[in-house]
This record gives sequence, structure tokens and C-alpha cells, in this order.
Amino acid sequence: MTTMNISLPDAMKSFVDEQVSERGYGTSSEYVRELIRKDQERRQLRELILAGGASEPGPAADANYFKSLRSRVGASGKSGKSGRSPVARRSTTARPR
Repeated sequence: MTTMNISLPDAMKSFVDEQVSERGYGTSSEYVRELIRKDQERRQLRELILAGGASEPGPAADANYFKSLRSRVGASGKSGKSGRSPVARRSTTARPR
């Protein structure tokens, strides 16, 4: 890991120190890394939204679509799968709030 020095006004330094203390970060570097990760995720989400907005519309999500979706979800639960979404199966890493 490389090192980066950042100059902050006193008020911003105090704010960072408060966030580190109140939100359970070990160091100000952990806090800044989390901010950068969140910004990267936000930018990626924005790109996906813009790409989706520029794409051709898909089929209508009408009553038949949802009926088919419920059937597929029900069938996957009967086939021995947990029925939990991939998001629910991911291991979660405790991050400071």
C-alpha cells in the first residue's frame, strides 16, 4: 500500500477526527478509504443508470411477467435451492457506520 499526504483546513481535520471516533474507524486512513470506495460505487452506479437509460426498452413488466417471475421463483425453491437471493447469500463484512 502506498502513502498519500493530504492537507486539510482545521475544521475538516476536526470533522474527520470526529467521524473516526464516532463511527468506529481505527484511523483517519480507514475513513478516507471508505469514502473513496463509496464514491467509486456511486460512479459505477451512475454509469450503469446512464447506460440503462440509453438502452432500448425491454418487454413490458405486466401482470403476465410477474406471474411468470413468481412461478420461476417458486420452482427454484422446490428444486432444493435456498430460495434466498444472491445478495442475501453474500457474506457480509462488518463495516463501521
